[in-house]
Amino acid sequence: MLSFPPSQSVRIFVGRSAVDMRKGASALSALVIDVIDEDPQSGHLFLFFNWAAT
Repeated sequence: MLSFPPSQSVRIFVGRSAVDMRKGASALSALVIDVIDEDPQSGHLFLFFNWAAT
């Protein structure tokens, strides 16, 4: 279970299409910047799914 301080506003971004999870953290961070137009180190959560959605 995740818990956050009440004063911190945490947004959760969920990807709508599958992502090649072999990309690694730097490429996933680039997706956050390019596609979602957010800062990967903002404290928000970014959820990605693989092709099998597992």
